Amino acid sequence: MPTSGQREKVRFASGDSSCAAWYYPGTNGGCVIMAGGTAVTKEPASDRFAARFNDAGFAVLAFDHRHFGESGGTPRQVVRFAEQRADWQAAIDFAAGLSDVDPGGISLWGFSLGGGHILRVAADHPGLASVIAQSPVVDGRALAPNALRAMTPVALLRLTGRAVADALGGLLGRPPLLIPTAGVRGDVASLTTPDAMDGDRALDPEHRYGDWEQTVAARIALQMGGYRPGLHASRIRCPLLLVVCDQDRSALPGPALEAARKAPHAEVLHLEGRHYAPFLEAHEEAVEAEVAFLRKHLAATDVVREGRGRP
Repeated sequence: MPTSGQREKVRFASGDSSCAAWYYPGTNGGCVIMAGGTAVTKEPASDRFAARFNDAGFAVLAFDHRHFGESGGTPRQVVRFAEQRADWQAAIDFAAGLSDVDPGGISLWGFSLGGGHILRVAADHPGLASVIAQSPVVDGRALAPNALRAMTPVALLRLTGRAVADALGGLLGRPPLLIPTAGVRGDVASLTTPDAMDGDRALDPEHRYGDWEQTVAARIALQMGGYRPGLHASRIRCPLLLVVCDQDRSALPGPALEAARKAPHAEVLHLEGRHYAPFLEAHEEAVEAEVAFLRKHLAATDVVREGRGRP
């Protein structure tokens, strides 16, 4: 794990608030911007991967989306897709101004919902060095039937009622109605797929992150089915690595593979295991492949710059 001497807390403006981040200085001019999904804050989402990327010479900027973790924004624990994508844009702008970062060497790394966000962000930023989408949420329309099958009828009814009440309360300025991000079948939770409860042992096996609040505003249940960032895959012009877990029961492998077929410069890393396999049994395979991918495409951007006469 990184120590305080290897990284520092920074903040950057986003919208009418700010995002909190860990910044790891780098040595090779590249920078990997990282964030997790739903309510997963920067430490459990990125610590293990960020340290390895930094050891390989990359600067790392691992941040919390607004309304979560140490970032600003109220009300708390509310996912707003457009705002979270704007946070990624703000992170790119901030990283481009860092003294040890080449603006042409910026890569994005996102996990789960964060992995979905960066597909849309990358489609609008052809100048990125590369993008890594790990177990990404690519197509909410494809995921919704799977999520519904994992719920009992009573739990679905209760979740729907809470989500509607939360959405209406939000319009009236009331505090969010929170639900757990994960639960077992029969629970009223954001996700109750068979691998949803793997998150604790994958992301916080040593219980290091006591401040990590694993709840989310219930209105997300009304939003996910219509969120389809994979529709923008054909517009992604930078190199894209989709890390697909073949037994993923939450994000599902199919939508990610379809996005890979549409993206012009996509590669697929297949891993054995479920949604959190890159943090568990497939961690070494995942991180080694991701470091190699980042290095390859940072080197490619260096060649392009030298060919254009830039130092």
